[in-house]
Amino acid sequence: MKFISTRGEGGRLSFLEAVAEGLAPDGGLFVPEQMPDISGRLKNWEGLGYAELCFEFLRLFADGVPDGELKKIVSESYKKFDDPAVAPLRGLGGCLWMLELYHGPTLAFKDFALQLLGNLYEYMLAKTSRKINVLGATSGDTGSAAISGLLGKKGVNIFILYPEGRISPLQERQMTCTGADNVFPIAIDGTFDDAQAIVKKIFGDNSFKAEWGLSAVNSINLARVLAQCVYYIYAWLKLPESAREKAVFAVPTGNFGNVLAGWMAWKCGMRCGGFRVATNQNDILFRLFNTGVYEVSEVMPSFAPSMDIQVASNFERFIYFSENGDSAKVRRIMSEFSKTGKWVFEGFDPGNFSASRMSDAEIPAKISEVWDKHGIVIDPHTACAFKDLPDSPAVVLSTASPAKFPELIKKTLGFEPKSDILEKLKREKIVKTSMPADAEKIRAFIRERGIR
Repeated sequence: MKFISTRGEGGRLSFLEAVAEGLAPDGGLFVPEQMPDISGRLKNWEGLGYAELCFEFLRLFADGVPDGELKKIVSESYKKFDDPAVAPLRGLGGCLWMLELYHGPTLAFKDFALQLLGNLYEYMLAKTSRKINVLGATSGDTGSAAISGLLGKKGVNIFILYPEGRISPLQERQMTCTGADNVFPIAIDGTFDDAQAIVKKIFGDNSFKAEWGLSAVNSINLARVLAQCVYYIYAWLKLPESAREKAVFAVPTGNFGNVLAGWMAWKCGMRCGGFRVATNQNDILFRLFNTGVYEVSEVMPSFAPSMDIQVASNFERFIYFSENGDSAKVRRIMSEFSKTGKWVFEGFDPGNFSASRMSDAEIPAKISEVWDKHGIVIDPHTACAFKDLPDSPAVVLSTASPAKFPELIKKTLGFEPKSDILEKLKREKIVKTSMPADAEKIRAFIRERGIR
């Protein structure tokens, strides 16, 4: 299996090479040269535990990693999850299910990929004696999950940019209270889109990237998307057979990586009823799937901060597959979009995607409704995915623990959800660096604190 850039000029890389690179040298994102067909394997995968299923799926892509080593990496990655099922599928009655993706060490779905990515990095560095500096941007959960996955790993320093004052206090504490020498949280004066643009600009400097061994943890890194494919397949296999091909996955969506993972599982042969792209009031994807116009507008702070995004990085992978691998067209679209903030898709066909949008006024009401109807507490991102569900079988992806948003839950339901992990963090000292949204200043900071 080889991996190529969506923009066609990044060469043909192995799985480990693509993971180490993160962003392709031509500015594109890595994709598999061809997608494997898993339709004939699904029956044999029924009854597998989560780590076993993850191994079986990833070995189709990571064929450069010996099976024994890959099994160890995968097994180690899910040991810190607090539910034996890792991703339990909860029936809510009728034809509705909820996939709980918040049982990892940082209580968010990002743990599924970033615990694995941390162990992949450790494996690669042990083999090559390399050192790397991991650079990423976060709108809330990616940073804490990446830091958890890389905490104390030898030969790795991690720099995470986040928008100061635009993530929840507990999300910030998860990044800034580790006490680890290899972790550098950077609070920038700007939005997540500003942080993400800085990361892409720095990765676009190929000489700096090579000099400092930069690698990515955002969902621009293909390993993250592939790891997230697994929980869709796991949930699909847990559904009644009669519901599988009709089931719609409703996915809280900001950067398009989570829902793209489901769509890639579908492209591999996991036949389902489609995907519901659930946005908050930062609704670029809602507007796209309803009008065919992909256009940036101003980022508005919301109750669901991890989705406060207007430039969905992973959408480039979707364009590549939708255009049948036409890299020249991808380059043209992304070039125009970077200049104007807009692209109109002529005759746009959303395929098996639909989309919903939820305002801040609606989120508390939906949290209250789900509590009254099902007796479960959901976080504000998951609330967005409960909007306008189809009558057909549906699986809502619950992407974060409600304990990460205690202020909103207490105001809405009258009580505060607790987590021992988060309660301990409240007593720790915050260590962060505040900086302007300036790529040159971030580059200088990496030179000062980076490892090589």
